[in-house]
Amino acid sequence: MTATLTPTSRTALLDELETTSFDVIVIGGGIAGAGIARDAAARGLRVALCESGDFGVGTSSRSSKLIHGGLRYLAQGRVDFVRRTARERAAVHVMAPHLARPVWMVVPARHRMQSEWFRCALAVYERLGSVSRDDAHVGWDRDELERREPALRLDTHGRAIAFREYLTDDARLVLAVLRAAAASGAVLASQAPVRALLRQGTRITGVIAHCPVTGREVKIRGSAVVNAAGPWVDHVARLEAESPAANVLVSKGVHVVLDRGALPVQHPILCTASDGRWVYVIPRGEVVYVGTTDTPYEHERVTWPAIDRADVDYLLEPLARYFATQPPTAGDVLAAWAGLRALPVRRSRKSVSMSREAELRVGPGRLLSVAGGKLTGFAGLAASAVEMVGRLLERDLPPGPGTAPLPAAAAEPIVGDERLHHLYGADAPQVMGQGAGRLVDGAPVLTGEVDWAVGVEAATTVEDVIYRRTLAAWFQPHHRAELAAAIADRMTELLAWSPQQREEQVHSVQQRFAGELEFSRAADNDA
Repeated sequence: MTATLTPTSRTALLDELETTSFDVIVIGGGIAGAGIARDAAARGLRVALCESGDFGVGTSSRSSKLIHGGLRYLAQGRVDFVRRTARERAAVHVMAPHLARPVWMVVPARHRMQSEWFRCALAVYERLGSVSRDDAHVGWDRDELERREPALRLDTHGRAIAFREYLTDDARLVLAVLRAAAASGAVLASQAPVRALLRQGTRITGVIAHCPVTGREVKIRGSAVVNAAGPWVDHVARLEAESPAANVLVSKGVHVVLDRGALPVQHPILCTASDGRWVYVIPRGEVVYVGTTDTPYEHERVTWPAIDRADVDYLLEPLARYFATQPPTAGDVLAAWAGLRALPVRRSRKSVSMSREAELRVGPGRLLSVAGGKLTGFAGLAASAVEMVGRLLERDLPPGPGTAPLPAAAAEPIVGDERLHHLYGADAPQVMGQGAGRLVDGAPVLTGEVDWAVGVEAATTVEDVIYRRTLAAWFQPHHRAELAAAIADRMTELLAWSPQQREEQVHSVQQRFAGELEFSRAADNDA
């Protein structure tokens, strides 16, 4: 039986939320909240989850699409963190091999000494992470590098080290984890922002969620409430206490998408930016995406933060130093995305600092807030959070799901289409069965993908489908305007939209496309 996120009806979903007494209510439908819902439901707890927008709409769909092994932290001397992160990466691969695909990440070196330094660092990293011999790093000399990556500048980088990283589709990983939670009985609601907390005395006993679809407010009662709202975790915490100490600081990460014909890389390549940070250049189909930035973000916390020209210039600058192709300009950017990262605040008597590790904090009303967290470590974070829920409930809980396969987990393609395998795993034949025809000529997106998104994955808007179900907005940018119209046509049939609703959906997503590239127009106006 297919684990589905789409409710039989909105009214029935809201009724179930309002009439059930839950053990735990999770606020936030990104990877952290999804992981907690999966873990808690698998242990037999009655779980409700409320997401203010679409599942995975925020940070969890704006990553570099990598399941990192933690190599960058080795230089900081964080040995235990490196060991744990590398093993968490292996766990994700076990749970969903189609969503954690091994690739060779290439690190170009300027000279032999730099190459040997990389080798030594990787040897330590692989030993800490128990990396198998088949996945151990390899060295490429000049001839090998020229054969495998002819676009690289060999005059400045004449050798390279290649090591294993894992590519993912972050939004689809969130959906898979949520489907696992649903299969274990969790009740999941998108488009259900939490507006207030219920109390009994000083203790939090539930939430009040608003449904923008029906206009209804729903009181959801639960013995424990977990705040997994990512960059918005402090907003939720303020519902518990008027002026709580900050749980997180926020940084912004930007990625840009370029035509692969102009930058014909064959493998993910790790470059160094002007400030020494790593920038990834990752091929995907007909495009290459480049990221990421990491800048403090002190503006209003919005789902779609603005992309500045400085962000784009920062990402494009290393490309001229690493590649022999014509250096791309901001005008060559086809699409872009920006996401906000929540970084836990660590306090001491003298300072406040940021950490990449997640922290769990219990507030005065026993609201459990999850500060930070990374895509790779979602399962470990979830297990820790649910164990703390068990202590709050004063219950001994059975073991969690561990590395149990997620729905549709598949190591090898069941159909011949690699793209469908990467997105849908073992569900690919069912997706094709709902409609194997292409939505538009020249783009690989199928009609059945829209039907699957609506019928199984709770998609309710064109944006949901084109950004977070098919990922076509970023990875088929040449066709995305046509695709948006075709998706709207199919969703009109499935959801009985009026002509006005269809036009509103198309206009909304067209504005979203234009907003991604606003930096380019702003620069043109300044000129």
